[in-house]
Amino acid sequence: MGSLLFFAFSWWGILLRIVALVHFVRRRPDTIWLWIILFHWVGALAYIVMEVIPDAGLLRQSFKVFPRRRRIDELEAAILDNPSAGNYEELADLFLEDGNYARARACYDKAISARTDSPDPFYRRAIAEIELQDYPAALPDLEHVVAADAKYDFYRAPGLLAHVYAKTGSPEKAEALFQEVTKISTLSETYLNYAEFLASQGRKPEAREWAQKVLAKKPTMPGYLKRRERPWFRKANGLLKRVTQ
Repeated sequence: MGSLLFFAFSWWGILLRIVALVHFVRRRPDTIWLWIILFHWVGALAYIVMEVIPDAGLLRQSFKVFPRRRRIDELEAAILDNPSAGNYEELADLFLEDGNYARARACYDKAISARTDSPDPFYRRAIAEIELQDYPAALPDLEHVVAADAKYDFYRAPGLLAHVYAKTGSPEKAEALFQEVTKISTLSETYLNYAEFLASQGRKPEAREWAQKVLAKKPTMPGYLKRRERPWFRKANGLLKRVTQ
């Protein structure tokens, strides 16, 4: 009986560690958790309770991939009979959510016409272009959006425009716009892009300051926001290592 219990618990222990390690690799929480997971199955269980279960809200997003893909298939079929701007824009939005940036941009190209008066498709096309590192293409789209609404998407649009200025050889414009936006916006993305820009200009102390501002948010953030912000925390830590060498 004792050997059977040991066998059962050993396999459960291995399974708990596998679940915990897969989540750890995907979400990259504090490194100390890795040693806790590996030390004992109880550590893996504690990790699952403290990190995996609270992440369930984020993990639910992954289940949306199946209805999204189904809707993509439906729209691709519908466009054959009705290649309207609305259908192309909805399809582009779905491709953007799916991380298929090249196809998203191609669909936005077809959705946008001379009569398009909403800044949204231009903004979303710019996001796809930035993800594709086609900064020259993103520049006129973001300038169009910010000219229409300087606060667009809670100041994310002007923050991205400053980032694109930095990437397209306009450091003066980038500096001026970053300074303006960071007085109002507290987006980690904007702070980190500003830090990257400062580092590229050889202004390492200032780059460290802005990267540290991203990390300074962490202690006071609720757990769900910490989990959402992890990619920015990782990038901020990586930048700090580069500018302190």
